[in-house]
Amino acid sequence: MTLPFSWFLAFKYMRPKRTFLSVVTVISILGILLGVAVLLVVISVMTGFDLTWRDKILGFSAHVRVTGDGFIRNEKALVETISRVEGVTGASPVIEDWVYVSHGDYGFTPKLRGIDPRREAGISDVPANMVAGEFSVSGNRVVLGTKLARRLGAGVGDVLLVYSPQSFTKADSLRLPVEVEVAGLFQVGKFDLDNGYLLSSLGTARDAFAMREGVHAIHAMTADPDAAAEVAGRIREAVGPPHLVESWMEMYRELFGALRAEKNMMYFLLIIISVVAAFNVTNTLITQTVQKTREIGLLKAVGCPTGGVVRVFVWQGVVAGAIGTVFGLATGFLLLHYRNDLLQYLNRRGMQLLPEEIYQLSEIPSRTMPQDLAAIVVAVMVISTLAGVVPAYRAARLDPARALRYE
Repeated sequence: MTLPFSWFLAFKYMRPKRTFLSVVTVISILGILLGVAVLLVVISVMTGFDLTWRDKILGFSAHVRVTGDGFIRNEKALVETISRVEGVTGASPVIEDWVYVSHGDYGFTPKLRGIDPRREAGISDVPANMVAGEFSVSGNRVVLGTKLARRLGAGVGDVLLVYSPQSFTKADSLRLPVEVEVAGLFQVGKFDLDNGYLLSSLGTARDAFAMREGVHAIHAMTADPDAAAEVAGRIREAVGPPHLVESWMEMYRELFGALRAEKNMMYFLLIIISVVAAFNVTNTLITQTVQKTREIGLLKAVGCPTGGVVRVFVWQGVVAGAIGTVFGLATGFLLLHYRNDLLQYLNRRGMQLLPEEIYQLSEIPSRTMPQDLAAIVVAVMVISTLAGVVPAYRAARLDPARALRYE
């Protein structure tokens, strides 16, 4: 296959006579390779954190939450109304508040969530994530997260004492705690959920919080979590005031907003790395224009158009960017594949890079989205192409007579 002249000369300049690639060209490509690899790894991990936290939170919490002015006393009718709304796949009444739980000499302050066990499987992943005992909240039985059970030193069959804020509201009296029996342990994979929740029946929760009737909220699940805001609008029209209807986007606005802001900022900062790497390409090509001054002058003297000279150096930037991008993506995917092996190795060496108490995950999540991959490739290729513009412009301005003066 016959290459265009500018392509042929670009490849010739990138391949000296004695070596396959020049050292400066290899250094330029390595700079782009490292920039692309780091960009891919960081963006994939940030996306993984976002999607993993979303999946774990939505597997435990509602897509849409309906609350009232104080207690909701007509919960049965409200659940039926919400269940009939288009897009809702399940709805259930919930009582939820902070409590103090003790077992022997240990105590902790999780949230007690009173649920309807018949409806829980339709709005939560807890029944499908039991790791010990069984999912049962009949009578005074409860299920709790594995981390909470470890903190309390409790297991299946043990009895816990549950104190609610209502136990201490009167100065001259003290309500006795509610005794509950541990029926099972669940593990949904998010630290604050496995460490901070105790599930009981609605009746047990009412006893603990001194409620005669009603619930705190109605939790609803949707067929498509991304359409929760739209479904929340329909529920808002169906239930009317004084009910407050919130989608998960509104309930966790700060968390996911912070994640998006961090991802965008990391993308911007890491693109700067690619820009720095592109300066290596520019420096390499400027050096070549100096070394090839006489050859460029000769080309222009025999009638090579200015555009042809410009394309020689622009194509070098494109080729360096393409090679660096391809190998950078390969390196990035390799690092992502072995990311948790590397994490475990560093943990064994005493370097805790991902404390579970802070990040609420035991492994590094990763998800490479097609749009992120396309953005990385396009950004790096544009930067690499522009890196060849300055030396190309310098070469195009060479005067053939001055370039050949000493020939």
